[in-house]
Amino acid sequence: MKLDLEIVQFEPKLAKTHENIDLMEKYIKGSKANIIVFPELATSGYFYTDKEELSKVAINAEDEIISQFQSMAEDIDKLIVFGFPEEEDSLFYNSAAILTPDREKSSIYRKSHLFYKESLVFEEGNTGFFVVDYEPLNINIGTMICYDWRFPEAARTLALQGADLIICPSNLVTGVWQGVMQARALENSVYVAVANRIGEESKSFEVLKFNGESTIIDPNGLPLVSAGGNNEISIVASIDPDLTRDKSFNEFNDIFEDRRPELYFSDNEEEE
Repeated sequence: MKLDLEIVQFEPKLAKTHENIDLMEKYIKGSKANIIVFPELATSGYFYTDKEELSKVAINAEDEIISQFQSMAEDIDKLIVFGFPEEEDSLFYNSAAILTPDREKSSIYRKSHLFYKESLVFEEGNTGFFVVDYEPLNINIGTMICYDWRFPEAARTLALQGADLIICPSNLVTGVWQGVMQARALENSVYVAVANRIGEESKSFEVLKFNGESTIIDPNGLPLVSAGGNNEISIVASIDPDLTRDKSFNEFNDIFEDRRPELYFSDNEEEE
């Protein structure tokens, strides 16, 4: 069963929650794709170093904003994934909402690996890596956020749980992630969707420049579609989850069955 996956690459405005959400709603309502994905911290912008400042844009999972997006997912029969700053019990998480037309299947993932100054305001994520099984589209979706890509265990954990598609909302600033993301797709035989943002944000005399190039990668590690480095754009690709489920690539080799985890850990490490 083929389905359409869309990534929206744009420049979230720092601390302009309603402006960002208005733009996201415009893309959602105009989309014909089955799944639409936005970048990391899409509702708020990225560069926060003060918790009081972050608290003004943080969203609780029970807030009306999340309910609003959930209702859209139900009304137009679409999966919606976006990053947002989550607040729970006066703690803040760099989170992603995975909202499906079936409210019971909707979930929130909290970023496991914090990058740079994120640790000044965010807690390390405590959800762990998990897969959302959405049967109406015959797809299993795993989520990681930005810096999680640096850890091959993240994508492998999701793939071993049955992910057909790994979605990665991002605010990437380095120039080394593109080839690695292609490797993550190839080594796990899954689709990978990187929704990166564009633009710049500054704090004091420091400027972060986000490099765009959002992309959808096939299970062979080849980009199906990619965006430019500094343009607001939506990109769409057709994907087939069934193509990810046979992990063999010849009559003798299967990338999961050939694994030898007993050799992958030193004496002071334990396999999870």
